[in-house]
Amino acid sequence: MSGKKYLKAKQEAGEEASESLEHALARVKKAKYVNFDETVDLAMRLGVNPKHADQMVRGTVVLPHGLGVSRRVCVIASGEKLKEAEDAGADIVGGEEMVEKIQKGFMDFDALVATPDVMRVVGKLGKVLGPRGLMPNPKTGTVTVDVAKAVTEIKAGKVEFRVDKTAIVHAPVGKMSFSEEKLQDNLQVLIDTVLKAKPAATKGKYVKSICISSTMGPGIRIDPAAVGAK
Repeated sequence: MSGKKYLKAKQEAGEEASESLEHALARVKKAKYVNFDETVDLAMRLGVNPKHADQMVRGTVVLPHGLGVSRRVCVIASGEKLKEAEDAGADIVGGEEMVEKIQKGFMDFDALVATPDVMRVVGKLGKVLGPRGLMPNPKTGTVTVDVAKAVTEIKAGKVEFRVDKTAIVHAPVGKMSFSEEKLQDNLQVLIDTVLKAKPAATKGKYVKSICISSTMGPGIRIDPAAVGAK
């Protein structure tokens, strides 16, 4: 039954590329056919070769209207940084013993922040956290002495993006219950950030295609030129 509903939604949404974010979002909303609050996602296919380090595209951005979800943040630190993390609203706070707990299977968090001094032990978690995209990294602001800022930004809707092996950047931009205006703001900020992250080594067209979709809905293509992509 759901397959029929999906096909109907895809037919109603149409397959032509939208000439604006506004038009694309209207089509995403029109194609909704499930009764839960889906996440709206952005996918950008880039003209880069992720196998080359100088063509890696990654970064973070705090979306102006957040993600519409409550994210559980775990902080591994020592000394006064533990209290700073608690005061900033971290859900789970601990020292080196937290590493052992995670090694034993504890994964009840959506983001992990660590201070530089504990990374010698947190580094042991690479095989566990790496595949889940949870390994702290200085480039994404999750290895830092300013744990309060890191926690606050994550709670506010900070999104981390990284190009995958197929040269696609995939990231959430909010919930279907958001107004089209809020989703449009979040999308444009994320797209602009990906555009600014263009590697100097990139040759040819940087953005090959852009698509937005809801969790269960069909993908809606957007003309890259409509959002300033070249």
